[in-house]
Amino acid sequence: MTTLSTYDAHAHERDTDEEEAVADDHRCPDCGGSLTSDASRGETVCGDCGLVVEEDEIDHGPEWRAFDSAERDRKSRVGAPTTKMMHDEGLSTNIGWQDKDANGNALSASQREKMQRLRTWNERFRTRDHSERNLKQALGEIDRMGSALGVPESARETASVVYRRALDDGLLPGRSIEGIATASLYAAIRQANLPQTIDDMVLVSRVDEQKFTRAYRYINRELALEIGPPDPTDYLTKFASAVDASDELMRRARELLETGKAANVHSGKSPVGLAAAAIYAAGLLVNEELTQETVSEATDVSTVTIRDRYRELLEAESARDTSATSGSNASA
Repeated sequence: MTTLSTYDAHAHERDTDEEEAVADDHRCPDCGGSLTSDASRGETVCGDCGLVVEEDEIDHGPEWRAFDSAERDRKSRVGAPTTKMMHDEGLSTNIGWQDKDANGNALSASQREKMQRLRTWNERFRTRDHSERNLKQALGEIDRMGSALGVPESARETASVVYRRALDDGLLPGRSIEGIATASLYAAIRQANLPQTIDDMVLVSRVDEQKFTRAYRYINRELALEIGPPDPTDYLTKFASAVDASDELMRRARELLETGKAANVHSGKSPVGLAAAAIYAAGLLVNEELTQETVSEATDVSTVTIRDRYRELLEAESARDTSATSGSNASA
C-alpha cells in the first residue's frame, strides 16, 4: 500500500519534471539560450545564437488589415474597451441615433417613434439614481475640459478615477460637481507632470479660480494624493514653443533652472514665473532678442515677476561660476 509520504514524493517529482519540461521549451536546443517570439515574422528565435527554432507560426490576430483608426473601427467586430471615463465604464448597451435598419434602409414612421421611445428608456435606465447622474455629468466635464486643454486620454482616465474616489468617500456634499471635476483633472495633470497651469484650468472651467483651488486642496488632503510642487522645467517646452525659441535657448534655460534649484531660488516662488524668467534670461545669454513684454504675453506672467525672477536666476548662475573659479584656483 502506497503511503501518503510516498504519494507526495511522487507528486513532487512529477511537478518538477513538468517545470523542467516547460523550462526546456523556452531554451535554445543548440546553445541553451533564451527564446524570443518575433510576431512580425512569425518565428521563434534564440536571442543568443540567432537559431530559428520555429517558423510559420499561427497568427492569432484578426484576418483583416487596417491603415487608419476609422478603418480599424469599421472592421472591428468587438465592442469598445472598458474605460473609467464613462459612468457605466462602457459596459451598457447604446442604441444608435441613425433611423435605419441593418440593411441601411430608412425606418417607417411608426418604427422611428418606437426607436425613439427605446432610446429614451435606455438613457433613463443607464442613470437610474442621482449618484449615476452626478457621475455622468462630472465625467463629461472632465472629458470636455481635457479635450479643450489637449490633455492626453491617460491623464483624463486618471482624473476620472480621482473623481470616483472623491464620490465614494463622500467628499461631494456641499461642493459643486464642476469644482470637484476641475480639481480632479488638475490633480491628474500634476501627477503626469503636464504643463497646464491654474490659469489654463480657469479658462476652460465653469467655476472661478477660488472655488477650483479650494476644491483641489480639499481632495488632495482628504484622498492623500501626495502631489508635490510642480517643477518649473515642466513648463519650459510649452513656453519656448510660444515664443518660438531655439534649441540652444531651451538648453540654456534648463541649465539656469537647474542652477537656480541647486541654489534654492525656487523655494516659495511660482514655478510658472521661474520658467518664464528662465526663457527671458536664456535669451539674453544666447543673444536672442526676446523682450519682457513678448515673454509676458506668451506665458501670461507679469513683466514685474519676470524682471525679479530672472535677476535671481542670473545671480545664482554667477555665484556658481565664481565658486567654480575659486575652487579651480585653490586646487592649482
